[in-house]
Amino acid sequence: MAGKSKHKKENETVKADAPESTPVESAPEATAAETGPDADLLARLEAKEKEAAENYDRYLRAVAELDNYRKRAVRDKEEAIKYGNEKLIKDILPILDSLDRALHQTSDLSARNNFEAFTQGLELIHSQILGCLERHGVVKIAAKGEVFDPEKHEALMQVQTPEMESNRVVDEYESGYTLHGRLLRPSKVSVSKNVSQDTEGQ
Repeated sequence: MAGKSKHKKENETVKADAPESTPVESAPEATAAETGPDADLLARLEAKEKEAAENYDRYLRAVAELDNYRKRAVRDKEEAIKYGNEKLIKDILPILDSLDRALHQTSDLSARNNFEAFTQGLELIHSQILGCLERHGVVKIAAKGEVFDPEKHEALMQVQTPEMESNRVVDEYESGYTLHGRLLRPSKVSVSKNVSQDTEGQ
């Protein structure tokens, strides 16, 4: 009995002297709650990068389209200036044809002797020219007999006359014209000065 008791005490002493074992803690496992925000942020970043790339591509396309538009605008402007008088020239060509025919007739002696027919031909050409100009917005300024208007008439001289009230256009030496209401050149005229009116005023 004494031997068993002694052996038991020795076992208890060994157990008491043995160091206590420390339990090994396992590494914490990544949970969905911890990795979720990072994954969502990464996905959003990738989406924004894709969106930025698409926006940059659209920007490059817009710049290219704007450059092409500017080139077309310059080309259209150059062509408009170059061919802007095409319609006017087409309208003048028939008048030139009439003038050619009139000049051709003057080569014939009988036509030269027919002054009345030649005059009618010139009047026709003159009428055609005025009609052509009117179709393009050019209007002849009324002058003879009209009240003198310094905005439309240029006085070259003053004519004293008892037959016409003062400040009237007596004669027109060069016709004036407007283009769509804007003055191209004034009519060069003589202006009346009524002598009898001036005498009565004195």
